[in-house]
Amino acid sequence: MTEIFKAAIQRGASDIHLKAGDVVRARIHGQLVPLTQQRLSQEQVRALALKLIPRESDRERIDDLTDLDCSWGLSGLGRFRVNILRQRGTLMIVMRVIPFDVPNFEELRLPSVLETISEHDRGLILVTGVTGSGKSSTMAAMVQHINQQASKHVVTLENPIEFLHRDRKSSITQRDVGTDTMNFNDGLRAALRQDPDVILIGEMRDTETIDIALKAAETGHLVISTVHTQDAVQTISRLIAVFDRSEQEMVRIRLSETLQAIISQRLLPMADRSGRVVACEVMVVTGTIRDCIRDPERVPEISDLIAEGREHYGSQTFDQHLAELVHREMVTFEVAKAAATNPSDFELKMKFLGERSPEGKDDMMGHMYGDPGFSRDG
Repeated sequence: MTEIFKAAIQRGASDIHLKAGDVVRARIHGQLVPLTQQRLSQEQVRALALKLIPRESDRERIDDLTDLDCSWGLSGLGRFRVNILRQRGTLMIVMRVIPFDVPNFEELRLPSVLETISEHDRGLILVTGVTGSGKSSTMAAMVQHINQQASKHVVTLENPIEFLHRDRKSSITQRDVGTDTMNFNDGLRAALRQDPDVILIGEMRDTETIDIALKAAETGHLVISTVHTQDAVQTISRLIAVFDRSEQEMVRIRLSETLQAIISQRLLPMADRSGRVVACEVMVVTGTIRDCIRDPERVPEISDLIAEGREHYGSQTFDQHLAELVHREMVTFEVAKAAATNPSDFELKMKFLGERSPEGKDDMMGHMYGDPGFSRDG
């Protein structure tokens, strides 16, 4: 199995699937492909699960397990986020590959404005997207940036711990939910008594977690977390809708006062099929956007404000970033159109762009980006 894992990592796999009665499969550049011809037996999957489970108490009840999250590492190979589940009465293992080295913004091809966003002293920063869109990597890069630039105490609550951070300028306290603390809510309450400057929450799952996170941001901490939403407007609406109707107006006010930025991500296959690239929407919260969050009638205006703020604030919509990726030949037009927030509008703009002269193209790209000074070399 070690050789199989090594081969998967060398081929750029993001996930490895092991299931009784099936071959070993890996997700490589977004596609699930077979790695072996031989099918795994129930005994092989069970034996591997026993090696991956870190706690003796969990190993003892393996035959009763239905779902278990943990992490596992092998020297010289890598670390994995592991989910052990039961399907059709037998065990299955899904392993997410986690690099040893914490990535930075440049390696992830993320916009440089994330450096500025990470340097806030207080408030709420949200990284959103579907499962497997790179949210954990982006948050790890933000913690890495803080660790290299500031002397702060960063407390993370993760299930399980993925990237391992070394203390540099900052002190990084990483707590595994289920091992180091009972649950997210207990860990978050305790974190407020642990002299934190920054609190990272693996996921905001319910009203209690969101409420405590808002309180932490209101009391002068920087809170970084994730939500499974597609863009900034949907994120704001979802966070408010989680609460009872009687509480929603106050939540709007609290969110408008604490929110600093929302980074929404989608992973797309690259045009040369060498891997995947992130397309992201970045909402940098301005005074006008805070007014829109407070007024439910004005929330739809936020998308236009994001687009207009590209030059002055570094914000960008998905469609602006997708146009840039197509312009740089990093993704194909077809892939970008399928991922666009408004595919027909995106196609119209790109068609108009394609009909112009090379000089006119750069002018049009600047218009789409909200940057009149944009040029191919700029």
